[in-house]
Amino acid sequence: MSETELEEGLVAATARFDRALARLNTSAKELGVRLQRQQRIDVDTQRLVHERARLATELDKTAARAKRLDDSAHEVSRRLVEAMETVRSVLQKAE
Repeated sequence: MSETELEEGLVAATARFDRALARLNTSAKELGVRLQRQQRIDVDTQRLVHERARLATELDKTAARAKRLDDSAHEVSRRLVEAMETVRSVLQKAE
């Protein structure tokens, strides 16, 4: 192998090495971008999980309050019916 062939081989190997380094650098940058995106997604996911838990608690409280209001409405209705029956009974006796 001549000195010229060795130099050409070295130049070619250096060029391949430079291209490989450039690809590695590009891949490393892309990986960094993907990792940042993933971190943002993780933060957003945690925020959504906390928000969901807060909303679930709020919904449970609201449902319990709605049940108490419904029970109260039934009790008021029952008492109104009872009062109307008492008034009707008193009016019938007065006749």
